[in-house]
Amino acid sequence: MANIAEADSMTKGAEASFISLPAASTRIKNLEEGIGAKLLNRTSQGVTLTPPGQAFVHHARMVLGQLEHLRGDLQEYASGIKGHVRVFANTTALGEFLPPVLRSYLLRHPDINIDLRERLSNDIVRAVTEGQTDIGIVAGQVRTESLQTIPYRRDSLVLVVPQGHVLADRGIVAFTDTLEYDHVGMQESSAIHGFLRQICDQLHRPIKQRIQVGNFEAACRMIDAGVGIGIVPESAASRHARIMAIEIVPLSDSWAIREMLICVQSLKALPGFARELVDLLVEDAHQAELS
Repeated sequence: MANIAEADSMTKGAEASFISLPAASTRIKNLEEGIGAKLLNRTSQGVTLTPPGQAFVHHARMVLGQLEHLRGDLQEYASGIKGHVRVFANTTALGEFLPPVLRSYLLRHPDINIDLRERLSNDIVRAVTEGQTDIGIVAGQVRTESLQTIPYRRDSLVLVVPQGHVLADRGIVAFTDTLEYDHVGMQESSAIHGFLRQICDQLHRPIKQRIQVGNFEAACRMIDAGVGIGIVPESAASRHARIMAIEIVPLSDSWAIREMLICVQSLKALPGFARELVDLLVEDAHQAELS
């Protein structure tokens, strides 16, 4: 069914499933009879999903994804790995806060693997809700009503400019005022790039990307070199400002203040080794507040 939906064709879907067209047609018919609803609209141009068909394919893809995770996990267990934790995080958490915690955790648990991926916060919430990941770390205004959340950290996005830049004299600046200047941005695959692109879309204003780099240190070095200005988490900007000729200017936009949350479907439902990682993240954040 998923292959048919992907190809918009019974014939191509059957080929992708390595079965004959009559066999595929019979399977669809049996599914429709079992469910009691029509799943496909058949036309001379191909097939389209009915609303029940769309719901069926959505859940089928989730199940197939879980089976892939299961297959991968079992292969790792066979090679001596006893646990696997999936973590999705936003750019700031992944680049600034997670590395030392994950290093400590992995040293304590040599038989545990971590699958760490960078995503936008809304995508992280969806992934946790649908069971694609065990632990999510999100920032900003995202809806997490269906999930269990734990306060994590607070960080702000700030403007970083070269020393002597005209915007450095401003006590605070609106993001729209920065769009007149060339920006040093993160790569398109980064969550922070996607977030700022969404903000620009809402403002109906383009951002002038002079250059794109792979991490916050590289961004600050480019800003130090006078290539442009950039939006960077305050935690990273403050660290690099100690050794680079850059200045930090707060943003007046409400979205610049980023409250981070750890989100899971249920702490009790997590394996013990995954709950231990959550505890370690919370303890690390608590120690950072005290220091």
